[in-house]
Amino acid sequence: MGMDFDTNGLEVIEHGVITAKLEDVIKWARTRSMWPATFGLACCAIEMMGTGGAHYDLARFGMEVFRASPRQADLMIVAGRVSQKMAPVLRQIYDQMMEPKWVISMGVCASSGGMFNNYAIVQGVDQIVPVDVYAPGCPPGPETLIHSIGTLHAKIEDGELFRRRVENGGGAGIEVTQLDGQRAPQPLTLGRS
Repeated sequence: MGMDFDTNGLEVIEHGVITAKLEDVIKWARTRSMWPATFGLACCAIEMMGTGGAHYDLARFGMEVFRASPRQADLMIVAGRVSQKMAPVLRQIYDQMMEPKWVISMGVCASSGGMFNNYAIVQGVDQIVPVDVYAPGCPPGPETLIHSIGTLHAKIEDGELFRRRVENGGGAGIEVTQLDGQRAPQPLTLGRS
């Protein structure tokens, strides 16, 4: 009674480092070593910077270093409104980034122009670069950005991101929910309680 060579008996072995497919290892490594490009344009950039701080700690995702050079970055987080004058610069930086590259549109201004419905502001960064994940809010807090990054990681690992890109002919266009954790201001009490 020999072993069936069609199955190789690998289905009974747990999926681990030695038995992993090379494709799975590459997807896992891509998600754990993303280097975002610094592209903060307005108030959303403050929230993006806060996400990199000690309280939220992007280092746990392998993203502690925001790259100033597009040639060293593979994730562009467009944080804030994009003016018509800045649009060609944004596209040039995107074109200089290494492949595969991803884009997160952070905030309503980057995603749709927001309250700036005029000739000077691009009405959606997806007119300039293909967007993979849209992070809603004005501005979205660090929790929403982390949720967007986690969603992007999950879609890269399971291969859905690349399928969506082929179907859409551009970015994956994934929309996430806003998870800010912000609460209403508490009344100020003076004196003894």
